[in-house]
Amino acid sequence: MEALSLGQLLEAVDGVLLGEVTDLDTAFTGVCTDSRQIEPGSLFLPLEGERFDGHAFLQDALEAGAVGCLTARERERYLPGKFYVKVRSTQRALRDLAWYYKQRFPIPFVAITGSVGKTTTKDMVAAVLSVRYQVHKTEGNYNNDIGVPLTLLGLERRHEVCVVELGMDRAGEIDYLSQLVEPDVAVVTNIGDSHMENLGSREAIFQAKCEIFHHLKPGGLAILNGDDPLLATLRGKLSQPARFVGREEGMDYTALDVDSDGATHLSCTVRTPSAQFSVEIPALGAHMVYPTLMAAAIAERFGMGGDEITQGVRAFLPTKMRMNVVRCPGDIMILNDAYNASPQSMRAAAAVLGDAKGRRKVAVVGDMKELGSSSQAFHRAVGGYFAQAGTDRLIAVGDQARFIAEGAREAGLEQVDYYPELEQAEPALLRELRAGSTILVKASRSMAFERIVDYLLAHVPQ
Repeated sequence: MEALSLGQLLEAVDGVLLGEVTDLDTAFTGVCTDSRQIEPGSLFLPLEGERFDGHAFLQDALEAGAVGCLTARERERYLPGKFYVKVRSTQRALRDLAWYYKQRFPIPFVAITGSVGKTTTKDMVAAVLSVRYQVHKTEGNYNNDIGVPLTLLGLERRHEVCVVELGMDRAGEIDYLSQLVEPDVAVVTNIGDSHMENLGSREAIFQAKCEIFHHLKPGGLAILNGDDPLLATLRGKLSQPARFVGREEGMDYTALDVDSDGATHLSCTVRTPSAQFSVEIPALGAHMVYPTLMAAAIAERFGMGGDEITQGVRAFLPTKMRMNVVRCPGDIMILNDAYNASPQSMRAAAAVLGDAKGRRKVAVVGDMKELGSSSQAFHRAVGGYFAQAGTDRLIAVGDQARFIAEGAREAGLEQVDYYPELEQAEPALLRELRAGSTILVKASRSMAFERIVDYLLAHVPQ
């Protein structure tokens, strides 16, 4: 973050100055919401939630090196040499400060949303654009009403493009975030069943994702998955230009001759309105053509050519626990896709596992969250995906995962185990640590299936 002064802070958040420090030139060089991660010279911004209140850690943060803080209420005492700025809401102040700070950077902003693949697409777009430009991007999945402002506050003078991921779990959230980002390019990866519990239908999810276009700049560009039935209905209906990507006929950007070695990479030929070139994608799964095509469309928008796009795709690295390929001693491979799960991403993961040619294919899968009244049906369908993909053994762990197991058995998969708790599954996991096994690990974030990956790695035969 570039330095801001106390005077600029007061202007940005419409705050009231408290405490002893009155020098408006006092500067801070970062914003932190966690008192345990304070860096000297930063501003501490205490957040309030249902079960926590960051105001309880104000003094800790200031004593740890923060030069000042925001506060939603007056304090009984003020530390000498520190400034305090009172605001009505610290969360709203974070957004206002991020918007104020963002105005200092006359660079293009790319905003990415969708039900599945947001983070992968963000990482692919950033990898490709980085061949020519200094890119700032969302780290991990800092994609909510706290993470997006913090991402923008990480901009520096050297940055030439900013790629921001926008997440949501309710209507209005994408509108709120895209108003802050004001994108020059808006990307929607797909419309799936995530957040069905809160939004009720896929049509409602579609409408919520389309809020990203409310604040797409005039003359900006929309990039959409044309293979998605709902997104395809937007053809000719947006006020801004749109490019459609996909594998069906009539797409602006498409992938031909898609092939996978089942172990290290995917290859295809990318065809754009102006060029055609071959790419090798260092990731598994035919679904990876979509982030590749979206990155190609954005790169061409910013004047890049096929050679640069090819180079950028080769440099792609997925975020941790996003289909990371872990090669272990004894010819054992673990596919760590433990970050999150939805019906759509489970289907894609089953296809990846099915591509593991000549290997024993093991799926270790768990609950998918926020699916509402259709949860049981979605979990049963996932079991069918793995059976149809040629999985040899499925180990289901969790409450709703029992329906995955039932669906797999009903679809004809014979080697199926179900365990309510991870600890109960450990003997079954150990039996699969054998030469020639490819083990997929995948569930929703709250299941913390990285514990399974850690357990497997700790017990790999040396």
